[in-house]
Amino acid sequence: MPKMKTHSGTKKRFKVTGSGKIKRGQAYKSHILTKMSKKRKLRLRDTVLVSKADEKRIRHLLCI
Repeated sequence: MPKMKTHSGTKKRFKVTGSGKIKRGQAYKSHILTKMSKKRKLRLRDTVLVSKADEKRIRHLLCI
């Protein structure tokens, strides 16, 4: 049986940490930023961990 291919869109958006958790970037940072406070935009820069509910699906797409 052939090898499974990694989902291209998923590999661009998610990274696996050393401990095996999955990191992602925050949403709402692409446009219409003038109405957002500076504090809110600063917080959106940081990466966060993927929730447990979504982790299984993303692992499958990343072939982990």
